[in-house]
Amino acid sequence: MSTGYRALMLGVSLMGIAAMVEARETPAKVAPSKAPATAAQDAGPDPRRRAEAIVARMTIDEKIKLAHGLFPPMAAGKTRDTLIPSAGHIDGIARLGVPLVRESDASLGVANQVEQRKGDVATALPSGLATAASFDPEIARAGGAMIGAEARAKRFNVLLAGGVNLTRDPWNGRNFEYLGEDPLLAGSMAGAHIAGVQSNHIVSTVKHLALNAQETGRMVVDARIGEADLRMSDLLAFQIAIERGKPGSVMCAYNKVNGDWACENKHLMTDVLKRDWGYRGWVMSDWGAVHSTAKAANAGLDQQSGQELDKAIYFGAPLKAAVADGSVSRARLDDMIVRYLTGLIETGAYDTPMPAAEAPIPYARHATVAQDAAEVGIVLLKNDRDMLPIARTAKRIVLIGGRADVGVLSGGGSSQVRSVGGAPIEIPLTSGAAMSFARYTYHASSPLKAITAAMPGAVVTFVDGKDTDAAARAARDADMAIVFATQWTTEAQDVPTLSLPDNQDALIAAVAKAQPRTVAVLETGGPVLMPWIDAVPAVLQAWYPGQRGGEAIANILTGRVSPSGRLPITFPATATQAPRPAPVGLDRLTSVEAQAAANPANAAAIQLESFPVDYVEGADVGYRWYEKQRQRPLFAFGHGLSFTSFAYRNPVVTDGRRLSVTFDVVNTGRRAGADVPQIYVAQAAADGAGTATPMRLAGFTRLTLKPGESRRVTLTAEPRVVAQYDTALPGWRIAGGRYRVALAHDAADRSQLLTTTLEPMTMKP
Repeated sequence: MSTGYRALMLGVSLMGIAAMVEARETPAKVAPSKAPATAAQDAGPDPRRRAEAIVARMTIDEKIKLAHGLFPPMAAGKTRDTLIPSAGHIDGIARLGVPLVRESDASLGVANQVEQRKGDVATALPSGLATAASFDPEIARAGGAMIGAEARAKRFNVLLAGGVNLTRDPWNGRNFEYLGEDPLLAGSMAGAHIAGVQSNHIVSTVKHLALNAQETGRMVVDARIGEADLRMSDLLAFQIAIERGKPGSVMCAYNKVNGDWACENKHLMTDVLKRDWGYRGWVMSDWGAVHSTAKAANAGLDQQSGQELDKAIYFGAPLKAAVADGSVSRARLDDMIVRYLTGLIETGAYDTPMPAAEAPIPYARHATVAQDAAEVGIVLLKNDRDMLPIARTAKRIVLIGGRADVGVLSGGGSSQVRSVGGAPIEIPLTSGAAMSFARYTYHASSPLKAITAAMPGAVVTFVDGKDTDAAARAARDADMAIVFATQWTTEAQDVPTLSLPDNQDALIAAVAKAQPRTVAVLETGGPVLMPWIDAVPAVLQAWYPGQRGGEAIANILTGRVSPSGRLPITFPATATQAPRPAPVGLDRLTSVEAQAAANPANAAAIQLESFPVDYVEGADVGYRWYEKQRQRPLFAFGHGLSFTSFAYRNPVVTDGRRLSVTFDVVNTGRRAGADVPQIYVAQAAADGAGTATPMRLAGFTRLTLKPGESRRVTLTAEPRVVAQYDTALPGWRIAGGRYRVALAHDAADRSQLLTTTLEPMTMKP
């Protein structure tokens, strides 16, 4: 029976309090922690050699002790050290100087999902998709540095951050945590976020290796994909994130990959991660993701996390017995512990003691990091007739729906942050796999208050939107209506439909019919359908905008900040455009839940069996799928409008061994703003005939220009995006010949197509 489902039946969600999270990174605004030099910084030995010397002095019992960790909510009496209610705890070895490790969920802030730590708050970043929409690694780095600083102050030295799983399906309940559908963008942003976290001399993970692409049946689903396609999509995102962020640990996933559990998958953990990529840190399991001892250890799993959430403590006494009988070699056990210590040493966590008590946190300064991320991540999807920014002549503005009077929505699950300012709305779930560890939660950042403060000359009112007719009447009597629409998503559950819940589509349509000056503000976990789009002149995608989201939304709407976010994920026009129009296996899960509910006395014996998901799109994830299928989405990857305009002029493309494009970016509008130029690349079809390969994002940058300002920019293509993965080589191969290059505003823009000729080249895996 699935661990997660058994936990659900027992009222303890193994899926839930299971540690999974995302990542963000370091700001110049956040001062790095003062810390002694790490081994990599002083004249001491290489971290791996230093770790080997420490492990050589350990007894086998001490090694086994470090190979598995506690889940504090279920670990009372199992350690003499203080257990902080959180995700994980691994005792140290005082005689050898090995530190105690405390692990927290993370990505959007130091998590405290169901207030395990009473009264403990943290700064809440906007969702991962919002950070990805900035297309700015420095924003990701700033967020990571901020949450890493707060984690250290709260006595945590490992953050379960760094979520880089690509969005393959728009209905995935965890899309909001991650960084979109493109491997270059997601890998770059995750790498920066990880580096920011680790600037505080603590460890960040990168997760979840690999193909943890849906929440429906996530504990049992078998993700199926070809080797080359996997290397060119999800694994490339991990590879880039690891290269740029150098995470101390990698977390393997719940699901199976091509028939093997991810945490027993030798190909992923040993062949790819450790051999091909030369990764030196340790592989930890997700919480409740271990299924064996010898097979998992020999496949490359180095540490069992949250042991109480597995069926057995596989890496405790069973691992010691496996070493004794030779089914796991002593060398492999030593390597497991050496990798653990190497990850701690390389990041500085080993040599930088945690504070003995919680340290003060500059929450006011950190709030600006969260607000900055929200402001650059909000995407202006539509702005007909320059409806926005709100004209100063609008004297009567009505806000409708979305509980915009009290706050902004937050996503659910292990990434949930109890933010500074509290939760004005917090509703426990009464059903579903996330019931025991997620709550429907708002951050206390009221758009109503923020817009009222930003427009002192206007009368700003609020209508809750529950009565559609009343909302339409209020809109008709105002100069402008702003409808706030919400879609709550959470870890452990996928959304069954891409339509807005609770009759909100009808609400928006009715308001737009009554008031031609209507703005829709969407607080959603990802793409939603917009059947009312033609009737609404302005649409703002605000994602889950974090603890200062109300202020960020107000600044965009009123023009204090020019919108600059770009979509990191395609918005389909219909659900049928996506590779899979609904969660695979949802019918199976619903059937199992019904059987369990009908037979509560034997509910624990009813399990969801493993089932496959065939990723037929292969490496053509997201916008590549739409191009390959010749489908026009509602809004393309990379799309986003501004209150000014930009032009690209005088492009020059190189040829030879390295592809780059140099061009002028010109602000052709009347106000300052930020732009995100993008280049997309694909090999030209043979002889100009046949179906062309879908183009891939190969480079991007973000820059701010004053009105009329021009800047010469060079974008150099990531070689592995230009290449194909060749399993026979094995490695990356750039075929010699002609290539198409699009200098573009988004993934569908082909207004400036260039061609170049590249020499053949191969690269290591």
